[in-house]
Amino acid sequence: MAVVGFTKLEALFRKAASLDIHKQHAKEITDYAGKKIYDILLAAEFSANMNGRDVIWESDLPITKGLQEAIIEFRKLEEELPVEDILEQLTHYPVLKYELSPEVEAKLPEITGTILIVMAKVMKQVNEESRQVTEQLIEKSEIILDLTL
Repeated sequence: MAVVGFTKLEALFRKAASLDIHKQHAKEITDYAGKKIYDILLAAEFSANMNGRDVIWESDLPITKGLQEAIIEFRKLEEELPVEDILEQLTHYPVLKYELSPEVEAKLPEITGTILIVMAKVMKQVNEESRQVTEQLIEKSEIILDLTL
């Protein structure tokens, strides 16, 4: 199960960056978004541990100013993602040591949508001339996001 279906992904990429994606790229993009969610939760787990807790709170999430601004932008798009699909995607990764607070769990769709629109915007910046998402563009955006998120 992907963190988001193709139709929703296609709408997000068009609204956020005027990009067109092909169905064959959807799995790679959504799998990557799942990986970044897991990375964020790993960092949050470390923060919770450093604060002497065994539950990940919203304040543990490493949300930068840029991500905060992208979250606001995602909210304006008025797109909703099902938390169940995101939680199911997380089962493909090693189990976290700490559980998620209900607030963090409720925030996962918003963070996932934000990661997707940030990825779309990075793609647009890397290749402003084209509306088409390519394999090479996906790879470049993943490298950039891995370096920054």
